[in-house]
Amino acid sequence: MNKPETFDIANITAEDMDAEKLVTYGSEAFLSKEYLEAEKKLLWPKVWQMVERLEDFPDVGDWITYNVADESIIVTRVAEGDTPDAFRAFHNVCPHRGRQLVSVPDGVHDVRGKGRKNFICGFHGWTFDNEGNNTYLLDPQDWNHKLTPEMTCLSGVKLDIWAGFIYINMDPDSCSLKEWMGRCGEILGHFELEKMRYKWRQWAVYPCNWKVAIEAFLEPYHVAGTHTQLLAYGDYYAASQQYGWHSVSKYDTRDEKFKNSQSSGTVRAGKGEDARVSTYELIRENYETVNFTASTETLVAAAKRMVDELPEGATPAECIAHWLASAKADDAARGVIWPEIPPEIQAESGLAWGIFPNQNILHGVTFASPAYRVRPYGDDPNKCIFECYALERYPEGEEPETQWVEAERTEEHWGPVLMQDFNNMEFVQKGMKSSGFRGTLPNPHQEQKVINLHRNLANFLEGRGAPKLIDRD
Repeated sequence: MNKPETFDIANITAEDMDAEKLVTYGSEAFLSKEYLEAEKKLLWPKVWQMVERLEDFPDVGDWITYNVADESIIVTRVAEGDTPDAFRAFHNVCPHRGRQLVSVPDGVHDVRGKGRKNFICGFHGWTFDNEGNNTYLLDPQDWNHKLTPEMTCLSGVKLDIWAGFIYINMDPDSCSLKEWMGRCGEILGHFELEKMRYKWRQWAVYPCNWKVAIEAFLEPYHVAGTHTQLLAYGDYYAASQQYGWHSVSKYDTRDEKFKNSQSSGTVRAGKGEDARVSTYELIRENYETVNFTASTETLVAAAKRMVDELPEGATPAECIAHWLASAKADDAARGVIWPEIPPEIQAESGLAWGIFPNQNILHGVTFASPAYRVRPYGDDPNKCIFECYALERYPEGEEPETQWVEAERTEEHWGPVLMQDFNNMEFVQKGMKSSGFRGTLPNPHQEQKVINLHRNLANFLEGRGAPKLIDRD
């Protein structure tokens, strides 16, 4: 039932993480084919995982395949409305001889279509309606009429909806999606991600394990070493915190004058004597170099005007308040209404949430970007399917038309910051194969999201790769 207490293993605890105890874990989770096989049996069939956005299913009969490891799932809309009852999910396999109902070649992101009224197996023609019931099989008398509907129907998969995302879980005994999301779901619920739409979405097959890929985006601790150009505009000291299955990262500040209810996220003052200028330069640099994410055009434009609208000497707090009020009014004038988020929720929400096992979402009041999902690639622990997308609020009717684009790994397609991250991903995968690598030493304050990922993986994988305490005080 997706509960850690069902596993009797030697693993660190949530209390260990809250105490920021030093831990280490080895490279098994990234390199071992045996570990990958264990994931196929013990992880992916047991966890809630995001399939796609609701807006990709506008009409009854729309359908899509979702593939992870050896599993392929069909999700189809069977009725109007945006509730779970309007959708069905099935394993993409014919119960007769095991052929995929929808052929999904290697190397494709997904297979999708519209107007589907049934699924016909390409091997012997067995046919199934959108509820998964068998409606035709050739020569049923040859089985002496002993085949039952339960024997010939498709295998169903649990489906639920959160924040405009469709999720599936292959374990019929799993906890509910609401229970799975926990406090993370409650906090992000205030940001109304269901009212956002894709700005862009891209994917690539990348030469590293899926965990190496997602870990590259779970903490800002790497900014000082990887994205050195950003240090001219802001400080990137960070903190992180486990929330059970999920975790949050946030910016931390050593100087109290820069703190406000939103300073742990993307809304914060820049580095410099004139907060009007430095705040704009910080938000502009992040927006333009992280492939036009981590903010919006409205927020950037409002920040740029501060030097003309505020007096010299305005404090960071005054700049932030004026900036947000201006951007909120600008958005309202074009038909984008901000959600009302209590200050305590804003403070707790931090910068970005790692949603176990394979998502990370950086969020703001009118955007969720950049956001990531990663998946294993076939039987190779050295490759993964890497996906990045941007969500944003738009005036009604002005949402862009997007689709998943397989993008070459170039600065032109991904922007300079993500290309710097990609460079790390490839060479972390290579480096961990060294006989001189003694195991990881993750930062217990700033990289707790990474540690929590491995703690939770070990809970599913019968202790494999569990983090171990270095100090036992």
